[in-house]
Amino acid sequence: MKLLISALEPSSNLHLKELIKYLNDTEFAGIYDKNLISTPPLYDMREFSVMGFMDIIYKYFKAKEAIKELAFISCDCDRVILIDAPAFNIPLAKEIKKVNPNIKIIYYILPKVWAWKEGRIKKVEKYCDKLISIFPFEKNYFRNSLYLGNPLLDEIDKFKSRVSNNDTIAFLAGSRKSEIEALMPTFREVAKKIDKKRLLVIPKFLENLSIYGDISDFEVIRDTKEALNRSDFAFICSGTATLEASLIGTPFVLVYRAKTIDFLIAKLFVKIKFVGLSNIIFNFENLGKFHIELLQDDVNLKNILEAYGRCDREQFLINSKKLREILKGGVSKELAKTIKV
Repeated sequence: MKLLISALEPSSNLHLKELIKYLNDTEFAGIYDKNLISTPPLYDMREFSVMGFMDIIYKYFKAKEAIKELAFISCDCDRVILIDAPAFNIPLAKEIKKVNPNIKIIYYILPKVWAWKEGRIKKVEKYCDKLISIFPFEKNYFRNSLYLGNPLLDEIDKFKSRVSNNDTIAFLAGSRKSEIEALMPTFREVAKKIDKKRLLVIPKFLENLSIYGDISDFEVIRDTKEALNRSDFAFICSGTATLEASLIGTPFVLVYRAKTIDFLIAKLFVKIKFVGLSNIIFNFENLGKFHIELLQDDVNLKNILEAYGRCDREQFLINSKKLREILKGGVSKELAKTIKV
């Protein structure tokens, strides 16, 4: 079998890494991390990362070119798998169906239409043949979606069964420059007030550490899961890391600060009550709030230290176990079977 892949983002490639373990006797083509598969990609995922306004214009035309080329290549493939990145992958699915209407397209990690852009539902259902969700509640939006499990439960192999006491805390400032620059000054203040070992998690793909400023008070660690397992508590920018901490059982406070105008615009369009993925899942399950969230002006030294002090560690572990039960297990092995059918 020959599989055309579109995986543009670091997180998509982490999930792809698990998936390809179960795709024996498969040839690969498309866009993915060049270090992941021996067959060189048509484009490496890093070619589509955007650094500035002029870069956006350049990458827009590069994306249009890539979509045309990938659609043509699909004629020599047996299946297509699109992973997340709806701004690129929905137009790609449309172009592939125009050029090669009979090929099966699998969309894995569906657009977050429960947060915004609900109009994407019709497009995804029109152009894609199999829709693989990673949250059980997504069936409320994508009628024909299939929930097989969550990819993080393929990738996490250690879960806490009791409150840890390692005298270590972790700081995760996000993966985007704007997030890091917004949170690091406050994180430095917090670190000085808590007399414990401090781990600063920096994503593996980030090479420019100068955006973090002075990090002399921290031990830098590149592996999120290792840091969360070592830590008794964490301060985490919103994102997948909040779900990882929830599953592992490391109590945390979600902290997020964006530019005021960006936050106000987001509030106009985003339809969900919470920011953290675990809180969103619990809300859909009518289970209340999983963890503390501090947003915008609430992100300050006083509030963060207060949230740190009042977090119920035992209840967090109970919620963590409940979350794993809701998500049931990993997805990669079953997804590989689905792709081959």
